[in-house]
Amino acid sequence: MKLHELRAPEGSTKNPKRRGRGTASGLGKTSGRGMNGQNSRSGGGTRLGFEGGQMPLYRRIPKRGFTNIWKKEWEIVNVDALNIFDNGAEVTPDMMLAAGLAKKAAYGIKILGEGKLEKSITVKANKFSKSAVEKIESAGGKAEVI
Repeated sequence: MKLHELRAPEGSTKNPKRRGRGTASGLGKTSGRGMNGQNSRSGGGTRLGFEGGQMPLYRRIPKRGFTNIWKKEWEIVNVDALNIFDNGAEVTPDMMLAAGLAKKAAYGIKILGEGKLEKSITVKANKFSKSAVEKIESAGGKAEVI
């Protein structure tokens, strides 16, 4: 099969409606828009959420809370996820990204103390929880803040 031999499956495509092509077509003269009114005009119709002049729902409902534009989104890695690294390894944020433990380190990586660490490794990260530091050091490793 070649590129020029490709065809869409039967019935998967429809011909577009040809509006304004004479009264016999069924969509001539007013092109399916009816006679008069807002929607018959070009550019006619209302915006999304318009309720005919009534106060729209999105304005009637009270607004609560706010979005902190200065919030820092830390990438979180739990201690038990670090068991994939070899004993005695020095684990850096780049290694965690490469291993798929973190998606992107925009503000940095924070290590949390969920689970159990069974290997003695040196972990370098931007932040550590107290329980994570305890678990890393009790396994014989080191927690270094970058």
